Amino acid sequence: MCKSMIALAAACCAVALLAPSLRAAQNEAASSYPSRPVRFIVPYAPGAGTDTTARTLAAKLSERWAQQVVVDNRAGGGGHIGIEYTAKANPDGYTIGMLTASHATAAASMQKMGYDIVKDLQPITQAISVFYVVYVPPSLPVKSIKELIAYAKANPGKLNYGTSGTGSLQHFGGELLSHMAGIRMVHVVYKGSAPIITAMLANEVHLGFNSMFSVRPQVHAGRLRWIAMTASRRSPSVDLPTVAESGLPGYEVNQWYGVSTSARVPAPIVEKLHAAITDVLQAPDVVQRLSADGSDIVGSTPARFGEYVGSEIEKWRKLVKAANLSLN
Repeated sequence: MCKSMIALAAACCAVALLAPSLRAAQNEAASSYPSRPVRFIVPYAPGAGTDTTARTLAAKLSERWAQQVVVDNRAGGGGHIGIEYTAKANPDGYTIGMLTASHATAAASMQKMGYDIVKDLQPITQAISVFYVVYVPPSLPVKSIKELIAYAKANPGKLNYGTSGTGSLQHFGGELLSHMAGIRMVHVVYKGSAPIITAMLANEVHLGFNSMFSVRPQVHAGRLRWIAMTASRRSPSVDLPTVAESGLPGYEVNQWYGVSTSARVPAPIVEKLHAAITDVLQAPDVVQRLSADGSDIVGSTPARFGEYVGSEIEKWRKLVKAANLSLN
């Protein structure tokens, strides 16, 4: 036997001998987890839907574990700064982060990021799914998606829509509508959802996509009007038709929030995180709080969440190719 083969055999034996002790160490770490505060990274500013969801979960997890779960807002870079921090954090399970649909659209558009959403992150669970509403200012003479499409065709290039960033889910929601309806709208980027609403109230932007929770106060005050919802079926929380049933069959855009951590976190700790978070998601007060915003509780397995993220990336990648989008 040559020296290289002997060395390889010796290395394999060493790995085999170390594997049981490594598993034992991981199981021991998981059995005492968490023994200190856990950091929950929210990659957006305070007050956003991600922040509200994370704080609701953090409060219940703190009670359950008798350890503080600290929400850490690391906004910037279209939500990528916080997720990159999560991916590169010490892989001991004490840093988790909130992943969203906009991270999947960014991955689909192949924007330059400092991390790989699939390789560098480990899914824990999809927490919620929430539809967007399509909203307009009262000054725009449309009250339905059909009227919106007719208006856009009669006024090519004069209709604009505001989003929180290039490559965001709001952006892709508008691009999908334009592509399926065969219309042309101008994309305008703002620094978050609140500035979009402010611009719309000033008649500077004609169309927006956002959660019902974010838009509801202005709609109820009569300052904005929502005309459709982006889910595949109607919701009991609001009397609105879907975009799909309003002239664009197959149209569906769902925002989702899920919890992830570094890909290098040991499986026993991921399993413990999953069990705790999915249990908390079923707590009556958590269900009531999140459902009030139009959210559907999910609580999927890590494997199922990983598959879902992959399917979302593929869905939006197809749109990028079909609509010939250039986003970088």
